[in-house]
Amino acid sequence: MIPTVQLGGVRPSRTRVASELRKKFAQINWKATGPKLLLLTCGLITAGMLVAGLWPFHSPKNQVWWDARGKGLHFGRHGTILSSGKFKVADVPAGAPCSLEIWLVPDFTAGGGAFFSFYAPENPRQFSLRQSISDLLMESDLRVGRYRTSTTKLYTGDIFRRGKALFVTLTSKGGQASIYIEGVLAAATPKFPLSSRDFNGDLVVGTLPRVDDSWSGVLRGLAIYDQELSPAQVLHHYETWVEKGKPDISENEHAVALYLFDERSGRVIHNQVPSGIDLYIPDRYLVLDQVLFLPFWEEFHPNWSYWKDVLINIAGFVPFGFLFCAYFSLAGRIKRPALVTILLGLNVSFTIEFLQSFLPTRDSGTTDLFTNTLGTCLGVWFYRWNFWRTFSARLWTLLGLEGQTPG
Repeated sequence: MIPTVQLGGVRPSRTRVASELRKKFAQINWKATGPKLLLLTCGLITAGMLVAGLWPFHSPKNQVWWDARGKGLHFGRHGTILSSGKFKVADVPAGAPCSLEIWLVPDFTAGGGAFFSFYAPENPRQFSLRQSISDLLMESDLRVGRYRTSTTKLYTGDIFRRGKALFVTLTSKGGQASIYIEGVLAAATPKFPLSSRDFNGDLVVGTLPRVDDSWSGVLRGLAIYDQELSPAQVLHHYETWVEKGKPDISENEHAVALYLFDERSGRVIHNQVPSGIDLYIPDRYLVLDQVLFLPFWEEFHPNWSYWKDVLINIAGFVPFGFLFCAYFSLAGRIKRPALVTILLGLNVSFTIEFLQSFLPTRDSGTTDLFTNTLGTCLGVWFYRWNFWRTFSARLWTLLGLEGQTPG
């Protein structure tokens, strides 16, 4: 073996390096330096939490563009279009007939999102159509009292295929709702509360009116009627949509809105019904009437995604509670460091949730106030459980500084 030569001096041994490090650590005034380092760490972790909670700090560009093949309007990750005015339905009885036709192509079948909904602040009911993985979800919320909402859902299973066009027709009369896929009856229920009343207010396409629930895909056609289409009419409309790019509507079929999405340019989608309301493409992605502090009972969903978010929010604030409690305890300027830390965690969470109500890609809710505060409490408990002193004692032993403490 050929020996190597270290030019410019002799390479110091590991023992010598470790000895020098121990001497430098021993010279540090930890009682003065420890709290400063903790304060810096607390500042960094708070900044990181604000970035994680508020990114991207602004409303992104509306990701809606005309399909390159001239067959509709493409919605990206965050895209929406809105009606240029409010649809106004005359006073009609409950269960008044209505129909809806929508022609679309989903980008994905591993996610979902809302692609059609109406919203009127004075109307407590909110109707929407959503893609739920590969299922179609028709949902209607009816507020019962001041703090409770009754939700009715109707699923049509396993109909979405990535990149495959899908034609959906929805008809309703007297509370009897029917869903047709490609002109063929797929589901029906006498218990879904839908009428022409629900087609009232602002039309929102591509997301929900009050929370971010973006859908990705191509929208090729949309039509609304204030009557129940018969099975024969449903099939005939489907065939003419596919063959001609528009439905063959007779004089006795009362269309309220008809959008063919064949403009190929511009920011306006014209209503083919005379004197009807057009749609427009906003410059920036937006949620029409974003919720401030959505109640936790409305946020609750008994699925893994919900509980995963809960666990992440709890775990994210544990280091916050641990480090701030350690700083307040070591600095010695506050009589009740644990209580102050918990209140600080609540205030930081409140600030994040409040600011999120101005960001269309984030959701402002009360669930995070509870989970973030719980995470802060756990961090405080870990510190008060003598975890910090045990950890520092082991670190000092490893560095050969037994008998010294960081403060």
